[in-house]
Amino acid sequence: MIAWFINIGITLLAFTGMEGVAWLTHKYVMHGLCWTLHKDHHRKEHYSFLERNDFFFLIFAIPGIACLAIGTIKHIPAWTCVGTGITLYGACYFFVHDLFIHQRIKVLRNSENRYLRAIRRAHKIHHKHLGKEDGECFGMLLVPFKYFREDKT
Repeated sequence: MIAWFINIGITLLAFTGMEGVAWLTHKYVMHGLCWTLHKDHHRKEHYSFLERNDFFFLIFAIPGIACLAIGTIKHIPAWTCVGTGITLYGACYFFVHDLFIHQRIKVLRNSENRYLRAIRRAHKIHHKHLGKEDGECFGMLLVPFKYFREDKT
């Protein structure tokens, strides 16, 4: 029973740690060294359903897949839990960023949820910067409090 709680804790720690990884990667890699892959996401330089920015989905999937594979093949539950946390964060990212915020598939259009509206507002502020400099709001799930205060409901 204790092992079960430890595994859940490792999974949750990996999931929450991914917000920091996402923030750092978004700010210093996507808006830095790999701007050429990310800039079409800010400037709408793509003419299809997919963007060059979507390659980051594959890049971010590799650690999760590797941890799941190692954990499964070597029978190391901690690795499997880390891979599960990373993969769950990736799923949340897809639902929040691609479906809810950018409406790539027209679902989840209207929400009266204060937290979800704060996420959408913060991301809109992030996208008002068309260049790689002077950006803000690089995370996804953790939203600065000022975007909640601006909520009129």
